[in-house]
Amino acid sequence: MTHLHLAAALDGAGWHPAAWRSPDARPDELFTAGYWAGLVTEAEHALLDFVTFEDALALQSSASDGPDDRRDQVRGRLDAVLLAARVAPITSCIGLVPTTGTTHTEPFHVAIGIASLDHVSGGRAGWRPQISPRSADARHFGRREFPEFDLGRRAEPAFAEHVRALFAEATDAVEVVRRLWDSWEDDAEIRDVATGRFIDRDKLHYIDFEGLFFDVRGPSITPRPPQGQPLVTALAHDVLPYEFAARGADVVYVTPHSRDEAAALLGQVRAAEATVGREGEPLRVFADLLVFLDDAAPAAEARKARLDELDGAPLASDALVFTGTPGGLADLLEDWRSAGIEGFRLRPGALPDDLVAITRGLVPELRRRDLFRREYEAGTLRGLLGLARPANRYERAV
Repeated sequence: MTHLHLAAALDGAGWHPAAWRSPDARPDELFTAGYWAGLVTEAEHALLDFVTFEDALALQSSASDGPDDRRDQVRGRLDAVLLAARVAPITSCIGLVPTTGTTHTEPFHVAIGIASLDHVSGGRAGWRPQISPRSADARHFGRREFPEFDLGRRAEPAFAEHVRALFAEATDAVEVVRRLWDSWEDDAEIRDVATGRFIDRDKLHYIDFEGLFFDVRGPSITPRPPQGQPLVTALAHDVLPYEFAARGADVVYVTPHSRDEAAALLGQVRAAEATVGREGEPLRVFADLLVFLDDAAPAAEARKARLDELDGAPLASDALVFTGTPGGLADLLEDWRSAGIEGFRLRPGALPDDLVAITRGLVPELRRRDLFRREYEAGTLRGLLGLARPANRYERAV
């Protein structure tokens, strides 16, 4: 039987905005390396495929664009790529997937950052590119002026064009990053002390990318990553982001709220692949779920209700909020798996409680059903997901 894949999405004290006020939360440690190291090693002990690290170019906010006046929610975070690099040496098998923006970040910098993470982790790096459509984000950089971001305006032609342009830019950014990862051939480093040759300059390549948003010469300053191409992932909710994922990602996260919707979204992803003419491996499709888990469903429901009360409103999420037992969640995952979902990215409602419930409650239950691994099968993130190491596009055929 093919096992399902599991990832954990780590963000602050958890995905509930009041999670930092949970009894077992550690808000005084949120900006320490030890806090994150503990979460990631907990996930690795349970043999999860990978963890993701959230990031953004502005402080968290309950407003659609710009800061709010709230002082009762977590504000601030560590840089996701640097955080992943910090925990890489203390882990050995689990994948590490940070988020970076494509809108205000140069793809050259992203390419060397993720490539460096792949080197220091021994081939376990991934990347989640995301657009930054908000005017408040743009004001941090002062290079462009954006309209105020409001999802209520999504049907307006000007707003739709703004978002469409940002996804076009993100598509180019991913392409630049992927070319830079290939700009060194695998054997470009000679390191021959006797002859004094460290590299074979003929095996470093200019990528000469010229597009509407970027002109990038190359080559990279970082040798080709151990995976060749680190895993690229994307969160998508509609046709345009599905097509973005189909053009440049290996994994797409979708947000169904039922089994039928999971099957429907899977069909939309495959349609997007056909639209853009995707070649090679199809996208691996993961479903995102925000989870509160306890030994009994009423206890999990009460814990979420208490956090809702502390925050002053019910939790709002793009993903389905599951509140119940590890066994109940295993039933749901098994059901959605039969609809074609290959993996799940679980967002713990409160940390560390719900991560521990995943690793020590859900994972053993899945193993009892022969739905999850009992040992790591590969040493790279691509290997864990059954993805081959890609050939280098610039390498000359022999």
